[in-house]
Amino acid sequence: MSEQLPSGGTELSPDDIEALHVRWSSCWTPHEVAQRLAGIDAPWYVAAGWALDLFHGRQTRAHGDIEIAIPAAGFPELRHRLPGYVFDAAGSGRIWADPTPEVLSAVHQTWLRDPATGNYLLDVFREPHDGDTWICRRDEGIRLPYSEIIHHTRDGIPYLAPELVLLFKAKNDRQKDQADFEATVPRLTSAQRATLTELLARVHPGHRWIAAL
Repeated sequence: MSEQLPSGGTELSPDDIEALHVRWSSCWTPHEVAQRLAGIDAPWYVAAGWALDLFHGRQTRAHGDIEIAIPAAGFPELRHRLPGYVFDAAGSGRIWADPTPEVLSAVHQTWLRDPATGNYLLDVFREPHDGDTWICRRDEGIRLPYSEIIHHTRDGIPYLAPELVLLFKAKNDRQKDQADFEATVPRLTSAQRATLTELLARVHPGHRWIAAL
């Protein structure tokens, strides 16, 4: 993704940002997403907080939205699977309705909107990749096969490996991220803990979670 934001779009006011929780209140569940995307060729996975709950096998807390990720080249296939909806690009407090390819190349988040209600249903991360190799957008030197980073629930819902979810959560380290860390780390294998420690030291050197691991 480009480091420079394109022109245009709408800057979200404080009131707009405050109202987003209402616009996301009818977002899909992981099971609903999996049903709609069943059979697509591009590898995809549930990300962020919902991914950790899929790892735990139960919902541990409320979620304000749902995020999934897909290789950038696979986005057209996903888009084709969801006719009747509109994708808005989002980034740095701005929204671009029906974004151009230039906008899509500059930001990685794409919000699926129901045009009938204006509500958002799904947040799609369009991820950098090299064929079947996932590239971490925080550090492009971190590259792993999709077959290694995608786990599945017993009923087949794909989700990001928990150690990678926590790596992304470490940047903001909000109260919910700390709670997710504390709930998840005891269930990680020794290999997963070692991977998370190594990646945190590389991407967020000195992060307080390193000592806790």
